[in-house]
Amino acid sequence: MNLPNTITVSRLFLTAIFVAAVGFPGAWGYGIALITFTIAAGTDWLDGYLARKLGLVTALGKLLDPLADKILVCAAFVFFSAQPPNGYHCPVWVTALIIGREFLVTGLRQIAVESGFVLAADRLGKWKTTFQLTFCIAGLIWLTCQKGGPLGNALHFLEALTAPRGVLMLGSLIIAVSLTMISGGNYVWSCRHLLKEKRS
Repeated sequence: MNLPNTITVSRLFLTAIFVAAVGFPGAWGYGIALITFTIAAGTDWLDGYLARKLGLVTALGKLLDPLADKILVCAAFVFFSAQPPNGYHCPVWVTALIIGREFLVTGLRQIAVESGFVLAADRLGKWKTTFQLTFCIAGLIWLTCQKGGPLGNALHFLEALTAPRGVLMLGSLIIAVSLTMISGGNYVWSCRHLLKEKRS
């Protein structure tokens, strides 16, 4: 458990706080959810940067980092799908697609581990996560602004930018969904030789 891996694990604890916070749909609940989610999203960049900078890239980190990302993102998309259509609503099929892709990649990683190597996150997967996080953070900003409170009032200037039908939101969601499908297919293609071995 080196420093980058410790930061990765902290993302799991921040995800738990986020899930608890969104259970209280008010100014303070959404405010805490926005802060914890944004910090957790920042650790996704920080742990990878430190691992490369300090030469601490490990097999454990390659497994933990994408796992922590998946739990954080899936928790947020489930929350947004539960919002009413007149609120900050994400189509259920989008959330199902994202979660299904994550189960697929997790299964492929397990097959890879059993075959003696680690299937790390690729560049497309990183971009996919970036746009998913962009969508989620913008959604949390909008919900926080709707509820008011100290943080919501401070971020009021971002309310129009993060509106549910705004260009930022629709654009980030469309790109996130596209990269989810493309990167999922890329993982399957990369592991095609392992799948053949499993059938033989």
